[in-house]
Amino acid sequence: MTNKMPLGKGLNAGLRAAMEADDKVLIMGEDVGKLGGVFRITDGLQKDFGESRVIDAPLAESGIVGTAVGLAFRGYRPVLEIQFDGFVYPAYDQIVSQVAKLHFRSHGRVKMPIVIRIPFGGGIGAVEHHSESPEAQFALTAGLKVVSCSNANDAYWMIQQAIASDDPVVFMEPKRRYWDQGEVDTDSEPLPLHASKVVRDGTDATLIAYGPMVKTCLESAEAAAEEGTSLEVIDLRTLSPLDLAPVFESVRRTGHAIVVHEASQTLGLGAEISSRITENCFYSLEAPVIRVTGYDLPYPPSRVEEEFLPGLDRVLEAVDRSLAY
Repeated sequence: MTNKMPLGKGLNAGLRAAMEADDKVLIMGEDVGKLGGVFRITDGLQKDFGESRVIDAPLAESGIVGTAVGLAFRGYRPVLEIQFDGFVYPAYDQIVSQVAKLHFRSHGRVKMPIVIRIPFGGGIGAVEHHSESPEAQFALTAGLKVVSCSNANDAYWMIQQAIASDDPVVFMEPKRRYWDQGEVDTDSEPLPLHASKVVRDGTDATLIAYGPMVKTCLESAEAAAEEGTSLEVIDLRTLSPLDLAPVFESVRRTGHAIVVHEASQTLGLGAEISSRITENCFYSLEAPVIRVTGYDLPYPPSRVEEEFLPGLDRVLEAVDRSLAY
C-alpha cells in the first residue's frame, strides 16, 4: 500500500508500527507524551499506548539517556527524543562513554538497543542552540551507528530498522523537511538500514548528500538539467558506517564529485568522504573533490541563516568549478 504523507508523519507511523510489533519498545523524552513532541512526531502515541510506554521526561538529557541505559540492560528498546540538536550536549558523556562502549566493554554480553532521535540542521528560523549539525561528533565515536533519513518513505522504514537493531543508533532527522510530502510504500521491501542510494541518475558529475541537503541537491540537478548538465545524486542515508560503494561506482563514471552538507567544513563528514573518494577513485577523477558546506562559525541568527546554509546557487557554482578543470 502506498500513502502520501509528510516526513514527520512517516516517522510517526514507523514508531507506531515498531511499538505495535514489540511491547518492549518505549519512547521517552521531553514533551513526547501529551504534547506529542515539539514537532508532533510522537503525536497520539501516548494516548494509544499509555504513559508507561510514552514517557514525558524531565528537562535532563543526561538523565534521559542514563535511564535508557538501565532500560536496555533490562531488555527494553528505548527510543529517545532529544528535543533539539543543540540540547544533546548534556547527554554527550552518557552517549559516548556508556551507550557506545558497553557492548564492547562487556565482551558482547550487554546489548544497547537504544535509538536516539535528534532533529538536526537549520532552515526553520529558530533561536540559538536549535539549528546545530552535530552528526560528525557521533559518527567518529566507535560503537555508535549514525543514520539520517531524507524523505517520508525512508523515515517510515529506517526508524523501524533502527529500533530493531541491537546496536545503538543515533537517528538524525532533518527538521526543516518534516513537512515535505512523499510517497510511503508500507508493503515493499526496504533497503538495508546501512545502505546509500542513487536517487537521481546522471553522467557529468556526482552530488553526494544526506538528510536535508538531499532535496537541495535534487533541486540543483533539476536546474542543471535545464542547461544541459546531467548530475547524479546520491543519498548516503548511513553516516556510520558509511556505504560508499555506490559513490565510488558513480564517481568512476562521472569523474567529478561534490559533497554537500550543512555542518561546518573543517573535520565535517565531507572531509572523510572526500578522502575516501580520492583514495579509491584517484585515476578516475578529472577534478578535485569539492565540498559545499556550512561555514566554520557558530550557527548564525535566523535572519541570515540562508547565507550560511548551502543552497542551489552554491551547489551549482561548485559543479561549474569542478567541470571547468
